[in-house]
Amino acid sequence: MLDQLAVESRGRYRIAKLNVDENPRIASEYQISSIPTMLIFKNGKLIDRIIGAVPKQVIVDRLISSL
Repeated sequence: MLDQLAVESRGRYRIAKLNVDENPRIASEYQISSIPTMLIFKNGKLIDRIIGAVPKQVIVDRLISSL
Protein backbone atom coordinates (compact mmCIF):
# COMPACT_ATOMS: atom_id res chain seq x y z
CA MET A 1 0.00 0.00 0.00
CA LEU A 2 2.85 2.44 0.74
CA ASP A 3 4.27 2.05 -2.75
CA GLN A 4 0.84 2.82 -4.14
CA LEU A 5 0.48 5.90 -1.91
CA ALA A 6 3.88 7.15 -3.03
CA VAL A 7 2.84 6.99 -6.68
CA GLU A 8 -0.54 8.57 -6.00
CA SER A 9 0.98 11.44 -4.00
CA ARG A 10 2.35 13.05 -7.18
CA GLY A 11 5.22 14.49 -5.17
CA ARG A 12 3.14 16.13 -2.42
CA TYR A 13 4.91 13.99 0.16
CA ARG A 14 7.69 11.41 0.25
CA ILE A 15 7.27 7.88 1.56
CA ALA A 16 10.17 5.74 2.73
CA LYS A 17 10.23 2.29 4.33
CA LEU A 18 12.65 1.11 6.98
CA ASN A 19 13.26 -2.44 8.17
CA VAL A 20 13.42 -2.14 11.96
CA ASP A 21 15.13 -5.53 12.29
CA GLU A 22 18.02 -4.18 10.22
CA ASN A 23 17.94 -0.74 11.91
CA PRO A 24 17.33 -1.32 15.64
CA ARG A 25 18.94 1.98 16.66
CA ILE A 26 16.42 4.00 14.68
CA ALA A 27 13.55 1.83 15.93
CA SER A 28 14.69 2.50 19.48
CA GLU A 29 15.20 6.21 18.88
CA TYR A 30 11.59 6.58 17.72
CA GLN A 31 10.23 4.06 20.25
CA ILE A 32 8.81 1.74 17.61
CA SER A 33 7.51 -1.31 19.41
CA SER A 34 4.66 -2.35 17.11
CA ILE A 35 4.71 -3.15 13.43
CA PRO A 36 3.41 -1.60 11.32
CA THR A 37 4.19 1.88 12.57
CA MET A 38 4.16 4.90 10.30
CA LEU A 39 5.92 8.07 11.35
CA ILE A 40 5.00 11.35 9.69
CA PHE A 41 7.63 14.07 9.59
CA LYS A 42 7.37 17.69 8.54
CA ASN A 43 10.47 19.81 8.10
CA GLY A 44 12.49 17.04 9.73
CA LYS A 45 10.33 16.90 12.87
CA LEU A 46 8.08 14.03 13.91
CA ILE A 47 4.51 15.36 13.87
CA ASP A 48 2.32 12.25 13.81
CA ARG A 49 2.42 8.49 14.30
CA ILE A 50 0.10 5.79 13.00
CA ILE A 51 0.35 2.45 14.79
CA GLY A 52 -1.21 -0.74 13.48
CA ALA A 53 -2.92 -1.66 10.25
CA VAL A 54 -5.34 1.08 9.22
CA PRO A 55 -7.35 1.65 6.05
CA LYS A 56 -5.58 3.43 3.21
CA GLN A 57 -7.92 6.43 3.43
CA VAL A 58 -6.97 6.99 7.07
CA ILE A 59 -3.31 7.24 6.06
CA VAL A 60 -4.13 9.55 3.14
CA ASP A 61 -6.19 11.83 5.40
CA ARG A 62 -3.39 12.04 7.98
CA LEU A 63 -0.76 12.72 5.32
CA ILE A 64 -2.84 15.44 3.69
CA SER A 65 -3.65 17.08 7.04
CA SER A 66 0.10 17.20 7.69
CA LEU A 67 0.89 19.18 4.54
